[in-house]
Order: sequence, then C-alpha cells, then structure tokens
Amino acid sequence: MTQEHQIQAHGEDAMVALGMQFGQILAQADDGCVVFLQGNLGMGKTTFARGVLRHFGHKGAAKSPTYTLVEPYELGPYRVHHFDLYRLGHPEELEYLGIRDYFDNQSINLIEWPDKGRGFLPSADIELTITCADRGRCLIFMAISDVGCALVQQLQAAAA
Repeated sequence: MTQEHQIQAHGEDAMVALGMQFGQILAQADDGCVVFLQGNLGMGKTTFARGVLRHFGHKGAAKSPTYTLVEPYELGPYRVHHFDLYRLGHPEELEYLGIRDYFDNQSINLIEWPDKGRGFLPSADIELTITCADRGRCLIFMAISDVGCALVQQLQAAAA
C-alpha cells in the first residue's frame, strides 16, 4: 500500500513552513518515523528539516550534520535525529556510529542521502523527494509503510 502527496514550495520560507507543517503531523504519530530526504545538492533538504525541528521547539540554527553525520535533538518528549550521510565513505561506517541506537518506536529520524547507508538503515516510512519546479521546489511525499500512509493522508487532509 503506497500513498503519495505532492506540494509546490516557492522559496526558503515556504520550505521551512512546509517542514513545520510536516513536523506537526509527525508529532501525532504514536510510533517513531523514518523519513528519507532525497534530492540533489541545494534542493532544500536541510531547510525542510529545519522547519520540522522548529515545530518541535528548536530555536537555534539547524546545522547540516554533513561532517558529524548525525545531530540528535531532545525536544520535550520528542527525540529527533537529523542525519546527513553525504560524506559517508562506506555504509558499514554507520555501525561505528552506533546507528541502531538511534532507531526506536519513539524517535523521528530525518535522513539525507539515505542511499549512502543502504543495507545499514531501516526501511523508510516516508520518502520525500525534492526536485526543481518552475520557480521553486516540488516535494513528493511517498508513503512506504502503514505509518507513512497514515501520515501522508493527514498531510493531504491538511492541504485540502
């Protein structure tokens, strides 16, 4: 069962706002969630993640964890992990990072460049692909799991 939802965003503020809206939906999930963020360099993956983090109450800058690979955030009752695997040399390096400790049914995991961790990452609940659109970005949310389907349905209802 797959569910898909497409949204257009024009500008950085719109990407942050969509991230905040998605964060609001993620906050309603009883089980944790794994979101793969796909797209070329400069498409706005980190900007979108910044919006998600803002929804959960993060006030500071949301830096890209390009060199640290993961930035964990404890935001009230929520644990959000923002991964950027762009500089990962080999997927097995994730074992040294203790990758399995980050994934449980209480955490939200946003993963940029998930293909670099293939074989060592859990399956996604949602794959978000960001591409260029006319004067902005096209965001395609593809639900992969039952949890993902419920979240994408909520996203569609919010957009209606």
